[in-house]
Amino acid sequence: MAVSKRKFKAEVNKILDLMIHSLYSHKEIFLRELISNASDAIDKARYEALTDAALTEGDGEWKIQLIPDKDAGTLTVRDNGIGMSRDEVVEALGTIAHSGTKEFLKLLESRAVKNNPELIGQFGVGFYASFMVADEVSVLTRRAGAGPNEAVLWKSGADGTYTVEEAEKAAKGTDVVLRLKDDAKSYLEEWELRKVVKQYSDFIEYPVMMDVTRTKTDPDDKDKKVTETAAETLNSRKAIWLKDKAEITEAEYNEFYKHVSHDFTDPAKVLHYKAEGTTEFSVLLYLPKQRPFDIFYKDYKVGPTLYVRRVQIMDHCEDLIPPYLRFVKGVVESADLPLNVSREMLQNNRMVAVIKKNITKKVLDTLAEMKQDDAEAYATFYAQFGRILKEGIHHDFERKEAIADLLLFESTRTEPGKKITLAEYVARMRDGQEEIYYITGTDRAAAVSSPYLEAFKEKDYEVLIMTDEFDDIIISRLGRYAEKSFQSAIKGDLDLGAGDKEEKQKEYGGLLELMQDQLKDLVEAVRISGRLKDSAVCLVTGEHDMDPQMEKMLAAMGQDVPQGKRSLEVNPDHELIGRMKELFAADPESETLKEYVGLLYDQALMLEGDHPRDPVAFAKAVSKLMAEGVAAG
Repeated sequence: MAVSKRKFKAEVNKILDLMIHSLYSHKEIFLRELISNASDAIDKARYEALTDAALTEGDGEWKIQLIPDKDAGTLTVRDNGIGMSRDEVVEALGTIAHSGTKEFLKLLESRAVKNNPELIGQFGVGFYASFMVADEVSVLTRRAGAGPNEAVLWKSGADGTYTVEEAEKAAKGTDVVLRLKDDAKSYLEEWELRKVVKQYSDFIEYPVMMDVTRTKTDPDDKDKKVTETAAETLNSRKAIWLKDKAEITEAEYNEFYKHVSHDFTDPAKVLHYKAEGTTEFSVLLYLPKQRPFDIFYKDYKVGPTLYVRRVQIMDHCEDLIPPYLRFVKGVVESADLPLNVSREMLQNNRMVAVIKKNITKKVLDTLAEMKQDDAEAYATFYAQFGRILKEGIHHDFERKEAIADLLLFESTRTEPGKKITLAEYVARMRDGQEEIYYITGTDRAAAVSSPYLEAFKEKDYEVLIMTDEFDDIIISRLGRYAEKSFQSAIKGDLDLGAGDKEEKQKEYGGLLELMQDQLKDLVEAVRISGRLKDSAVCLVTGEHDMDPQMEKMLAAMGQDVPQGKRSLEVNPDHELIGRMKELFAADPESETLKEYVGLLYDQALMLEGDHPRDPVAFAKAVSKLMAEGVAAG
């Protein structure tokens, strides 16, 4: 019999070591994960059996069994699902192919997962939780349809290696056998197993069974006691989404949410309803309180679980929900879809499009009600998921107004951390104000202190503060709100001054031309500013050009960014600009004047958070000017 000994992939070995030594509480989740894996295996067997009935092998009574053996000190979790081949065993149990593995390791190393064990399920490392309670784990498995002598036995003592060998197994499916540690022997007790199954796996569709021995009075001799052993089902197996809402308690809703989401916190909102009419389907969805750690990864699993007539067809049906609502968890069941529906068929199925439209509207309506009825709870939710929700403005043109109503922003009038809606902003716009003003920046402090807001502050115009990198793209896509257009504080040729820009442009024309000539390779134009009051200069992006913050983000990602020229705006009321005008009048060829022009451009770069072109040359020029100023003084 061929036995091969292999080493775990490095990341698996490290995860095993950290999980064993870093997680002290919630060890019972190992059973949740094993039962969940067993349920998934049966789902796959049922689905594949729809087109190949032979895969049932005459055993269509799907079940999961718990087999405690106190004498041997082992707990076995058995299923009669799809099973695994040798290659599948090595791939599934020897490696972790997940983009979030590095992040999960960081969390384990920081022990941040100690009281946040839902991360185990989120990062797809549930099986390895077995080693928190076992010093040896064996997996005996045979794929449905294979012969009894084509089974595989996988075994590991969490010592960095595992063995794989050929084995025999009469029935299809998988046995996971845990040799429990001394401090985990309570998981051989009936009461403990009942408690864990009830807490974490009560809603599993398949019966979780265990042989239970009871002592009772002998019916033929009342003075004697006899023992009887019978299989009992430990979970309720309620398809909670098919029940009437009035029959379900809040605790039951919360338990089921934790089952489908691998989250230990309660949900922020429950959406449970049945759609009737030409298309009938049942929906139980949840809005989480906390953002999953891997929600921005490319391989994040999107969409609710899809059932057709109580058969799970897909665990994550992407076609039922738009990507900007990917935080929504839950279940959708339809009796009208065919049982053998494939992913390809779903993408072009009219009924799926109807369900998706219905769900999307329901979620957005629920968020709108939440914002209106409990602003504090909505603000907490938005802090976690607002960045994702915003994506809908760009991707869902049909519903962009409804999504816009849900957006929250800080502003120059709000306290730090407090946010307002676009509707609230419009309601308190100043008389004569025709546009919704906003500024983008890395954070609130940088935005509020920006020279671009000087004239806005003087006129007491409220400006929305947007700190997500793609905010400018989102606002450009939105275009208008409540018949008001958006205007960036750092874009375009604004005039918030006294209305004498044209006169000032003529008055300073010679100086501006000199500056334009000297900076011709760097700027599009040099002009009088209608937005500056205290600062001497600033750089302004064209009305339809890319936001500077977005440019930096794309450049950091290694993408080619079109290098458009910006305009240098000059504050004619600044003392320095006035002195430069006098210097120009006295000597248009002054070298000092040219030096000032270069320094002003570098100063403008620094004001927007960038670096001067040549920091060393800039520092020398400033030092020279300071020395001349001291000498003159």
